[in-house]
Amino acid sequence: MEPRFFTLEQTALYLNVSKPQVYALARSGELPAVKIGGRGIWRVDRHKLDQWLEELEERTKQWAKANPLNPKDGTNRLTFD
Repeated sequence: MEPRFFTLEQTALYLNVSKPQVYALARSGELPAVKIGGRGIWRVDRHKLDQWLEELEERTKQWAKANPLNPKDGTNRLTFD
């Protein structure tokens, strides 16, 4: 059975980023996470993590559309002139 909650280390592995990056995202509130217990052990709900990634993907699409690589013609093609 796969656990519902990931540790910050497991989350970092899942996202292929460093543990300090995951901690910073959780601490800032950008990454949905909870602190459990008196020592404040961080956990990330894997379902909310997947939802967050889907939302992040959509925001990235919108950003890429608003910031094309080639602003002359509005495309996202790389040009090598």
